[in-house]
Amino acid sequence: MRSLIALAAAPMIAGAAPAQEAVPMPAWMAGTWCTEGAAAITCERWSAPAGGMMLGSSQTVKGGRTVSFEYLRVTLEGAVPVYTAQPGGGAAVAFRAAAGGDRAITFANPGHDYPQRIRYWREGDSLNAEIALADGSKPMRWRYLRAAD
Repeated sequence: MRSLIALAAAPMIAGAAPAQEAVPMPAWMAGTWCTEGAAAITCERWSAPAGGMMLGSSQTVKGGRTVSFEYLRVTLEGAVPVYTAQPGGGAAVAFRAAAGGDRAITFANPGHDYPQRIRYWREGDSLNAEIALADGSKPMRWRYLRAAD
């Protein structure tokens, strides 16, 4: 994404850490989204928020075979969305929302090897995703178009 809405820190209260402004659940991600025109097709499917959670999955198909998949979810910890990924159905890795708005959200886990940052944003009827290190280096990007559910 070219620009994200930065979260403002609340005023400090006598030595307390600044409170994070609430980031809304990314309801704008709901639906089925697929890449197009590549030898491999990747689709992400996201449920609408329900009960404080969005469920998702990702599947990449190449030559008629699944070459990778991932279980995904966004849950709430207090007022903060947390993105949890399980690549290949393996161990879950959580990323807390660091910034967000009506059509963009950034999740971060600086202690993870790669990725450390996951961003989603909408441009028109496309959903964009990027994974990278915390400083934005080593990015990988996907542009998804809405597909039939």
